[in-house]
Amino acid sequence: MLSVNDFCGMVKYPIISVDNLVKHYGDFEAVKGISFEVFEGEIFGLLGPNGAGKTTTLEIIETLRPKTSGSVTVDGFNIERDADQIKQRIGVQLQAAGYYPNLNLTELIELFSGLYGIKVSAHEMLDKVALTDKAKSKYKELSGGQKQRFSIATTLINNPRIIFLDEPTTGLDPQARRNLWDLIRQIRDNGTTVVITTHYMDEAEELCDRIAFVDGGRIIGLDTPDHFIDELIASGFQRKKEVKGANLEDVFIAKTGKEWKDG
Repeated sequence: MLSVNDFCGMVKYPIISVDNLVKHYGDFEAVKGISFEVFEGEIFGLLGPNGAGKTTTLEIIETLRPKTSGSVTVDGFNIERDADQIKQRIGVQLQAAGYYPNLNLTELIELFSGLYGIKVSAHEMLDKVALTDKAKSKYKELSGGQKQRFSIATTLINNPRIIFLDEPTTGLDPQARRNLWDLIRQIRDNGTTVVITTHYMDEAEELCDRIAFVDGGRIIGLDTPDHFIDELIASGFQRKKEVKGANLEDVFIAKTGKEWKDG
């Protein structure tokens, strides 16, 4: 496992620290002593099958769900004592049910900024996710990719230190998916730490600086994608089919283009 000094060849500081986190629901132990750190300025992936404990872990970090035991700090703040300070420093991706159906995108941005008690330019926020032409559209009128981009825009309203994205590209076509990858990288490059869950392993390999595999409420591996793959190959693993220098999704993008589309 990489140390804080090894990642990307420079000293990195943990912006999230989770130590021996446990969560019970009655007699059911959903999270069984999870420990990990997320370094400042990285894209960190939390991967695992449904029911592995990923969502519960993230909801505890986001101060949305109480823990049973263990400790969690976010940007130096304790989730139990400092929940309000943590909420000011994070952005959490909302699901569709979080948006008022009769408000357009500009009005929704203004509503959320009011809830944060800050003033932002709706035009600038929509421009970050290439949605200025949809400023007067309602959320329900957007395509799947546009909805996801708007959802990410709402996580950025309070200029957060960390954003949490829950399966952001599920159901998107290849163009929308690749464009969302570019957006997530841009957010990271602008200094925001990104924590992401996904069931797409190619997405995690492409985006994440490090990943943690979660299964049965425990972390069963934490490292960079490249190191995991190299380790598996070194163990003697071989694919049944020869790996080519491109895949069918690359062909699709090459033939149809990669510009933002409404579909």
